[in-house]
Amino acid sequence: MGFPVGYTEVFLPKLFVHMLWFLGFIRCLIVTLFSYLGLSDFLEPDTVWPDNRTRITPENPPVSALLIREILPVIKFEELVVVGDPPESCAVCLYEFEGGEEIRWLRNCRHVFHRACLDRWMDHDQKTCPLCRTPFVPDELQDEFNQRLWSASGVGDLHSEYVSVPGL
Repeated sequence: MGFPVGYTEVFLPKLFVHMLWFLGFIRCLIVTLFSYLGLSDFLEPDTVWPDNRTRITPENPPVSALLIREILPVIKFEELVVVGDPPESCAVCLYEFEGGEEIRWLRNCRHVFHRACLDRWMDHDQKTCPLCRTPFVPDELQDEFNQRLWSASGVGDLHSEYVSVPGL
């Protein structure tokens, strides 16, 4: 048996490959010429990544996401004090952190993310760190978080109605 030496299914004639190379060369030549003449605005731009990494949040984010946002602090990256080297980039969007950007610093695992990136993550009803899956809510605040979540979901109101009804 063994591995095949050549692939007969992928056959590109040399003439076709040379023609593609020549067209690429012509394109580079035209782009260079237009740039030199100051007419680069007439060319179709290459892929441009948007500078604004924030997206519109959904109209009705989960109640748990709203409560977690109250617990997790929002600070400027320049105010971050970390033992050792600070993180260079956000693990969600892979963009580097800049001094004035708003970030969320997770208390349990000490990971750092852009505020918008982590908020989007929470809007998908995620309650753990995107990197290590440590819960967002610290252990000492878990009971308070559960009570607030329970009361915000309306279950507590329904329960009190059933309890207050006489004869049941």
